[in-house]
Amino acid sequence: MSFDLDAFLAELRQLVECESPTSDQAALERSAIQFSTIGERLLGEPPEIITAEGYPHLLWRFGSGPRRVVLIGHHDTVWPAGTLEHFPYSEHDGIIRGPGTDDMKGGALIAIHALARLRERRGDLDGVSLLITADEEFGSITSRPIIEEESRGAAAALVFESGGPQGAVKIARKGVAIYELEVRGRASHAGVEPEKGINATAEVAHQVLAVAQLGDAKAGTSVVPTAMTSGTTTNTVPAEARVSIDSRAKSAAEQRRVDAALRALTPVHRGAKLVLHGGINRPPMETSMSLGLYARAQRIASRLGHPPLRSIGVGGGSDGNFTAGIGVPTLDGLGTVGGGSHAENEHAIAQWIRPRVELVCDLVGQLLSEPPPESAAEAPRSAAAGASRDAAGPGASPSPGTGEGVGGPYGGAGAFGGAGTAVDLDD
Repeated sequence: MSFDLDAFLAELRQLVECESPTSDQAALERSAIQFSTIGERLLGEPPEIITAEGYPHLLWRFGSGPRRVVLIGHHDTVWPAGTLEHFPYSEHDGIIRGPGTDDMKGGALIAIHALARLRERRGDLDGVSLLITADEEFGSITSRPIIEEESRGAAAALVFESGGPQGAVKIARKGVAIYELEVRGRASHAGVEPEKGINATAEVAHQVLAVAQLGDAKAGTSVVPTAMTSGTTTNTVPAEARVSIDSRAKSAAEQRRVDAALRALTPVHRGAKLVLHGGINRPPMETSMSLGLYARAQRIASRLGHPPLRSIGVGGGSDGNFTAGIGVPTLDGLGTVGGGSHAENEHAIAQWIRPRVELVCDLVGQLLSEPPPESAAEAPRSAAAGASRDAAGPGASPSPGTGEGVGGPYGGAGAFGGAGTAVDLDD
């Protein structure tokens, strides 16, 4: 099957010009129809549309055999409706620009085209699933159970977030945890009887300093207080304050350490109360879950005559964190190669599209024929060494705590804020 780049770009334009912000479920339904139509034409069958709390997720499950390979993408974007008016789809000198070109309508379309190519070659796609979700940019709140159910026991999960510099695939991602620390004080008149108040602003200031000390740069752990609100009027002792906290960690052990430390925070001011909302959203995608697949992909790229396939580790999370977290070998960054995600220079590079389709087609075909290594120890030593070099840089619903302290149960799976709050987790 020859690859028609012009046809691919025409489809990509159609998808990009169907805006699909995660916050607009009517727009997501329109986008789902567009993806369904293209996918049915190329793959020979329509997807199952799984609507969860209004979000339309698309699932193609081929054949009746056990799931061997699961391909994962998303069709929602961070861009609000109307973005096309000032940031339209365009093609110039091999650069494709527009909202969602790189994150990640282009990547989801690569997955579809790779499977279409493989279907023509093999005659069937028995054992393959393709899942294109609708809420990734909000933390995959409703799609996570679907991702984990479909992937559990699979031989491999392939994720179509954008690739890194020079086409690098992503073999490690930090785990992500999102919290909001609520401080409860007591209001009083700031000029008449401030002593009768419990100043939530003063308390949250102490807590911000304590939170900021929880990071560990050597371990690759960041704990960052971010957005903060406090008080109501200039002459009122604040009764309430809130601070958001973003935490990233390379290991599950570090995630647990930070989570426990946040839940152990205690007030400095007598009578103040702390309540922690949120918790761990994504476990880490550790390198050990990717090396076997990376080694395979390297060999395939070489056989196809592609440039050497590089790898990187990144701080942002993706749905690959979920699959790796349940023990499924995972390779990420198989989508478009470009840049500028979530910014008005978002773009994909046309010359990388054909090689990506070819690589994914052959990788899925091989995975259907031969099981992947059961552990990273089976990956070639050269792949592990190369991954280590490349990772150094380019080319190389949660329960609140209660009581005086934070306390409360472990944070659970959902990103803080629910379906109405944008949480940028990927990079």
